[in-house]
Formats: sequence, C-alpha cells, structure tokens
Amino acid sequence: MVSRFLAWLLLVSAQLAMLHCLSVLGLQSTVPASFVFGDSLVDSGNNNYIESLSKANSPPNGIDFPGGEANGRFTNGRTVVDIIGESFGLPFAPPYLAPSTKGEAILKGVNYASGGGGILDETGVVFIGRLSLWKQIQYFANTTNELRNMLGAESAANLLAKSIVSVTIGANDYLNNYLSPVPLTTDTALSPQQYQERLLSNFRRQIIALYDLGARKIVISAVGPIGCTPYQLTLNIATGGTCVPYPNTLVRNLNTAIKEMVVELNANLPQVFIVYGNTYDVVLKVVTNPQSYGFDTSNQGCCGLGGPYKGLIPCSPSFPLCPDRSKSFFWDPYHPSQSANVIIADRYLNGNSNDIFPFNLNHLATL
Repeated sequence: MVSRFLAWLLLVSAQLAMLHCLSVLGLQSTVPASFVFGDSLVDSGNNNYIESLSKANSPPNGIDFPGGEANGRFTNGRTVVDIIGESFGLPFAPPYLAPSTKGEAILKGVNYASGGGGILDETGVVFIGRLSLWKQIQYFANTTNELRNMLGAESAANLLAKSIVSVTIGANDYLNNYLSPVPLTTDTALSPQQYQERLLSNFRRQIIALYDLGARKIVISAVGPIGCTPYQLTLNIATGGTCVPYPNTLVRNLNTAIKEMVVELNANLPQVFIVYGNTYDVVLKVVTNPQSYGFDTSNQGCCGLGGPYKGLIPCSPSFPLCPDRSKSFFWDPYHPSQSANVIIADRYLNGNSNDIFPFNLNHLATL
C-alpha cells in the first residue's frame, strides 16, 4: 500500500512538471465532454421528467439563467458545473431524462443529477421521486453503450477518458435522511460513525463503478457546511445566524474520510486522476465573512419563507425576492446563488491544494 502511494505521488509530481512545460509552450488539451452526477446542487432538470416533490421548474428559479426561465436548476442562474463546463468551452450538459438527450446531444456530456438524490437509495424518500447515485450510474451505463454504438469502442473509451466526470452528492444523506426532523428511514438508528461508514462503503463502490464504465478524470465535491444553510439555522433556531455545529461536524468527518478515499483510489486504480473539491472550507470562508466576498448576507435565502433566515419553504412565484440577488450567498433555504456558485467554480478551476486536491481542474484538463 505504501509503495503504491509513493508511486502515485511520483506520478503526480511528474505530471505537474509536465504541466509547467505545457503552460510555457502555450499548449492545453481540450475537455471533450462533462458528465455530471449529484443532487439538486447540480441538477439541470432531470426532476422535471419524474413525479417528484423536489422540483425547480417554476419562477423565479432560473431568473438569471440565459433566457431567464425556470429550467429545473435549483438556483437563480448557473450551477457550479455549468460554470466549469463553460470555462472549457462546453455547452450546458443536458438532463439525461430529457427526450432530446440522445444521439449527437450526448457527445458533449450528460447531466444525471437529481434533486433529493443521495448516496443511499432510500435518501430523499420524502420527495417520493428522485434519482439516487446508483440509479444515475445505471443511466451512465446506458450512455456509455450509446457512445460505443455511435463512435466505436476505442473512440468512446478515449472520449470518456478525457472527459470530466463530476460527483456532487451527500448533503441529502444528512439533511433528508439521517438528520431529518421526522425519522424517514432506519438509518437514523445508526450511530454517526456507523452511518458514515455505510455512506463511505457505498460511495467507494459507486466511484469504482464510474471508473469501470470508463471515467478517468473524476471530481468529487466535499459536502458543504450544511449547518450554515438557512434551513438548518431556522430548524435549530440559531442565534445571530451562527452556523449549527452538529451537522457541520458530521459532514466534516465524512469529508475527511472521502479525501482519504481519494488518495487510496488514486494509488490503486490504474490511469485514474481523482480530485477532491474542498467545498466545505471554500463555502465556510465565505459564509463566515460574507462582506469580504461581496455579499450583504450569507444566512438568509434570497427567495423563501420561514423566520428571519427564510429557511423553511423553498422558492415560489409568490415569494418576494431579496433586493439584490448578486449580494446574497444563498438563493433559497438550501442552495447557493449564482454569485456563490461563481466563487466555488473559480476555486475548483484555479485554486490551490487547500481548495482542490491534489490539483485544480485547469491542471486536470491537461493530464
């Protein structure tokens, strides 16, 4: 295990040296496609096509997205993966369940994410319809088969190997499962450590399943500080808008284990580059010092209802909006605004190893 880890570190060092040479020569390989997995933080409209209580297909959701219409994204504009894809010259990855997502439409990538989805199949049962990560991976298998039929096995494998595969999931496994005010599953009977181990065991198998299907450049986002969301502030009657410690402790411990898993998988899976996006620390820095990042508030939803934090009822056409959407970190009780997503995406693309480990996405694109 130690020798494999050292070999991986040597490989990373060699790759970073090569990156320097490439930057000097002005060379940069392209990212042919983006394949997106996750929950409502990155859903681009899959839940519009299923019977679900978790939908964002009504205004003012999407008000700042190109065209200004609600499209299934749980924010006022673009998501983090939208912004990252744009930086590589890619179109927005279409939702897998959209009838038009077939044929040539899949060549630049597909979005499988689903509001309410989680690592565990039972997570999000309160929403009735949602796509768990296992279900999303099944759909990805369908896409890889379609790519092979269209391009041939070798060209399809090459496209998948050069594409960025992003996974943003885990928040619902706490917010809408383990920490649910009303017990929804038997998972709530587990100790925090037992539940974390169950999550991590499933998640490790899911990342390996993506690898087995051809993914080679995988971006895993840490779970953000959910104790700082307007929902948790409202639920826990937080004083002065201070983040709730217990939920943050749970996800911080999970994130530590996920980062260790990333190191282990990089050392043991051939020809793979897995990076860990430290969303937790990136977001925590902003929400605890919002003015330094250009925000007026980081503890209220711009669109929502429920107490001083507007943290209980998600965005609806009849709800008033905050005075300046660009100055609010949170769009609704759970989700960041487009302005917040721009900051997170920038840290993924250009940040140092504290933001994204072991290297950022601009580096990853050249490997």
